[in-house]
Amino acid sequence: MLRTTRHKRFKLKSEINVVPYIDVMLVLLIIFMVTAPMMNLGVDIQLPQTQAKSLQDKKDPLVASVDENGQIYLSTAGSKREPVSAEEFRARVTAYQKANPGLQVLVAGDERANYGKVYLILPILQQAGVSKIGLLSQPESSGTHGRP
Repeated sequence: MLRTTRHKRFKLKSEINVVPYIDVMLVLLIIFMVTAPMMNLGVDIQLPQTQAKSLQDKKDPLVASVDENGQIYLSTAGSKREPVSAEEFRARVTAYQKANPGLQVLVAGDERANYGKVYLILPILQQAGVSKIGLLSQPESSGTHGRP
């Protein structure tokens, strides 16, 4: 018996067929494009219009400073900086806060000061009930961008 049929050998392909993945991606893209406008979770409101100007804080803030050696200074508008101890600082800030519940305190720390000394006054301000605390800085001059 003679065999006339030839055996074909199929080579295995080592390529990934990405056509089905592209089809799935396009179907998902269409689904998300259709459903995205329906998922608007915001509330459409119209705010009233008025001629009123924005509020300006006319009260001068209390300024707490820490120098290079860790000495705490306290100053108010129109007064010069006076050195205070941590306990005096706590007492004065508490008194200012009770007299003015909306008190704003600005913290100015010398860049050469120990971070721990500057941080010491933040918990005192929190315990005194001060909720408006800001940090003071100076604008950077144009020639100091590359300093180490």
